[in-house]
Amino acid sequence: MGLLDKMGVLLIGLGLVMYAVSAGADFGGGLWTAAASGPRAGRQREALFQAIGHVWETNHVWLVYIIVVLFTCFPRGFEALSISLLYPLVFSLVGINFRGAAFVFRHFGRHKDARLPGVEAVFSIASVLTPFFMGMAVSSIAGGRIRVANALIAGGGPSNLILSGPIAPQWAASDWITPFTLTGGLIGLSICAYITPIYMTARTEGGLQEDFRRRAIAGALALGFLTSIEVVVSRFDARLFFEGFVRPLPILFAGLAVSCGCFTLALLLRRIYSAARWLADFTVAFTIAGFAAALYPYMLIGQLSFAQAAAGRATLLAVMITLPVGAALLVPSLFLLYRTFALNPFSGRPEKEIFPS
Repeated sequence: MGLLDKMGVLLIGLGLVMYAVSAGADFGGGLWTAAASGPRAGRQREALFQAIGHVWETNHVWLVYIIVVLFTCFPRGFEALSISLLYPLVFSLVGINFRGAAFVFRHFGRHKDARLPGVEAVFSIASVLTPFFMGMAVSSIAGGRIRVANALIAGGGPSNLILSGPIAPQWAASDWITPFTLTGGLIGLSICAYITPIYMTARTEGGLQEDFRRRAIAGALALGFLTSIEVVVSRFDARLFFEGFVRPLPILFAGLAVSCGCFTLALLLRRIYSAARWLADFTVAFTIAGFAAALYPYMLIGQLSFAQAAAGRATLLAVMITLPVGAALLVPSLFLLYRTFALNPFSGRPEKEIFPS
């Protein structure tokens, strides 16, 4: 692989991490809204909606970024993934749209004192199913079931889909519905369940803060358990991924993820929430890095490498030149947005003062 190809891989990895920690917190809000319980269940929901409300749509900027870099820098890989993983990707997209619509309807219904339990149910269900299908789609590329031979891509696409050109996808649910991908879907969901309550502990106080602290501990344990199970499952259901995972670099990233996760748990137990939030982000980042390192140099494990999927040098060079210009505008804007709405826009007070014990 050339230097430009490797830079393209790093850019996609960066986008995945940013989307996981930002949109993961967003989707987790819907998950914990559905799981709200106890005497403060109503206040838990309101705190989550208040935290999501100002920035929820912004998080999908990172998804758009991933897609643009993917089809620009690795067009053949984008083609293969779009066809073979059509169903889980479409399910994810439908979930994003239903979730967004439900969130808006819920917002205006609340301000008109109208109870909309059906809308809240749609919001919660879509918030659970979307990261689950995303996790399945991502883990499918490491499962070894998607096959690419010359111009033929087999697996995951509908058999009656007619395309112009040499691609002839064939539908088989077993190509993306396997024990390995189902566990991957649960990991995607557990990342959301892990990130959100940790973020919320820094935005609340008193009894409400303790509610989110307990949920954060549960999410941390679930993420650690499921990632461990995924390694075991890969030994039998995704042999190529397992062989890639036991190399030094993936093991290093996995060890860093475990270390950050353990330190995060220790900080939660000691109620040191600001540091726990940063370590939680690093836990997710190293988890994704470990997966990517086990997959590398393949885009579709055992079938299509990043080098084979890459665009021409001129295209890659143009991307590397234009992205820093866009980042110079986007990153400060996002920082200002998140920094501004860390305060309630109507009162100017931190949100934890709005949700006391």
